[in-house]
Amino acid sequence: MTQNDSSLAREREEHEIYMTADPTELPENAFRELAADESYRPVMHPAREYAEVTPYSVITGIILAVIFSAAAAYLGLRVGQVFEAAIPIAIIAVGLSGALKKNNPLGQNVIIQSIGACSGVIVAGAIFTLPALFILQSTYNDITVNFLEIFLSSLFGGVLGILFFIPFRKYFVKDMHGKYPFPEATATTQVLVSAQTKNATDGGQAKTLVIASLVGGIYDYIVATFGFWAETVTSEVTGWGAALAEKTKLVFSCNTGAALLGLGYIVGIKYAFVIFAGSAFVWWIIIPLIGTYGSAEISAMDSSAIFSNYARLIGIGGIAMAGIIGIVKSWGIIMQAAGLAAREIKGSSKETSASVRWQRDISMKHVVFFMTIALVAVLIFFWIGVLGNFWQALVAWLVVTLISFLFTTVAANAIAIVGSNPVSGMTLMTLIIASAIFVGIGINGTSGIVASMVIGGVVCTALSMAGGFVTDLKIGYWLGSTPRKQESWKFLGTLVSAATVGGVILLLNKVYGFTGPDALVAPQANAMAKVIEPIMMGGDTPWILYMTGAILALLLNWLGVPALAFCLGMFIPMQLNTPMLVGGAIAWYVSTRSKNKEVNDCRRDRGTLIASGLIAGGALFGVFAALTRFAGFEYQNTMSVITNQWLGVIAYAAIIVYLGIQSINARKG
Repeated sequence: MTQNDSSLAREREEHEIYMTADPTELPENAFRELAADESYRPVMHPAREYAEVTPYSVITGIILAVIFSAAAAYLGLRVGQVFEAAIPIAIIAVGLSGALKKNNPLGQNVIIQSIGACSGVIVAGAIFTLPALFILQSTYNDITVNFLEIFLSSLFGGVLGILFFIPFRKYFVKDMHGKYPFPEATATTQVLVSAQTKNATDGGQAKTLVIASLVGGIYDYIVATFGFWAETVTSEVTGWGAALAEKTKLVFSCNTGAALLGLGYIVGIKYAFVIFAGSAFVWWIIIPLIGTYGSAEISAMDSSAIFSNYARLIGIGGIAMAGIIGIVKSWGIIMQAAGLAAREIKGSSKETSASVRWQRDISMKHVVFFMTIALVAVLIFFWIGVLGNFWQALVAWLVVTLISFLFTTVAANAIAIVGSNPVSGMTLMTLIIASAIFVGIGINGTSGIVASMVIGGVVCTALSMAGGFVTDLKIGYWLGSTPRKQESWKFLGTLVSAATVGGVILLLNKVYGFTGPDALVAPQANAMAKVIEPIMMGGDTPWILYMTGAILALLLNWLGVPALAFCLGMFIPMQLNTPMLVGGAIAWYVSTRSKNKEVNDCRRDRGTLIASGLIAGGALFGVFAALTRFAGFEYQNTMSVITNQWLGVIAYAAIIVYLGIQSINARKG
């Protein structure tokens, strides 16, 4: 073939690409591993340019980041739970683009979601740690906290989380395609791609998603607002269960929410079983042992109190060791990312500006440059704004830098597996290690408490951002957006969210406070305060429990059991892990009933769509339920506990049947 013929063939191919309409749903191989000779083609074609960063998408993303930062901070401190902002923001983005009749809005909706989702991760990093300063302020009058400390702690943590994760993007979202379930990213992607389906001639997928969202949302709203059935069914309400709990501390519990059931379906039976095994080990072995053979004071506690004060700490030690194991295993990936950065700085990397749009990251030269600036700024902040001593600030800076970078992969792994970031557990372990180091170099007392909490806020936000960012970039990978644009505008969302969170925390402290009868709950911050105070003021630290968890993680790894998933099960309450197993079992059942592989695949994919709808509806209506409660509406349920529990079992069975039957009803094609 002559050069002229080759050029004509290339032009013809490019013309065919641009004349071909984008698919209106995710490709068949979106959620499975690829064959050796197979590639993934996203919804937005890699060879085309799309409207992504526009005044509309940026302004909308900023507005939603402000709104959801304020809402998440308030509800998180009031209720003790930070709702996932990514899914509600994706739903709003799709609704807005439809109402405004935007042409091909998918790229812009991804940017809106990416900027707006900063709210949830920044809020989690801030409210898990920094309110502890206000809590301890009631005991130690010389503890002070101001807006600048909260703002800079959240901002620097978020920026470091973004910069530390960028070198790992291709590994997690491209190289590990199909190996991780990415439950939250799956649900959000299904929501965003539904806008494409609505504009297509066949709106079946969008209709299925909308119906499932309404079913899951209304179901969860009714139970959260009116309590017509039990939100958690437990063996303790029965006579035999109460006797068993009293004598042996053995309890079974399960949350009946639709969103958690959908989450378990997407996670799948493999990881769901391991997570539940960790939970069963704690609740059916560790807690009965501690409750039976512990001191009289411990024996007087109920199972939940033993879990919070003792058994859960074993899980924290296990998560920390599982993280270290993960770092060791992924050391080659870490070195590969560092090598890529070094090659780009030297100008010898094969990555060029001509690389395909869909895989184009921020230049590693720029990443390293901005990372250097951010780390220098963090050091100055620790030195001048927190500690006042350069050498102590340098030690604190080294601890933050090392832990934030190394545990980036751990946070990303946790989100990729279960959709839940164990950031509070990792931060708690970080605070314990950092505080022990600080005491060793002379940072103790109230000044040590302030230093630990502010520095812990940086680490917590960095790990929270790294975990959340992998979700954004996986969504972009599935849909075909430009990573560089997502990465660049994530900084703006971080800045806006950090400023909003700082103001909201100060405002809530003035209006409600964090101590007293009507104070905000702030459970994670209370846990942090409880752990840090004895270390800094000369008390006892449960090192034995942490070491037990660490040794257990080593044994699990030796036996070939996923240690992080198992220890996550130990750390998260049983009622939240049981639905994972139920959902995973449904996924296994519907995808194995037929002898025809294509039928099984269709059923599995339809179930994934329905499960995504349950998660999306639960997330959105969960916000409505919380707002309803705090608007002053309180429904007093007069039915007996037993009746309420049985209704919970019936309602849960109904939502299980709905998910199973609707999935099995899928047809080939």
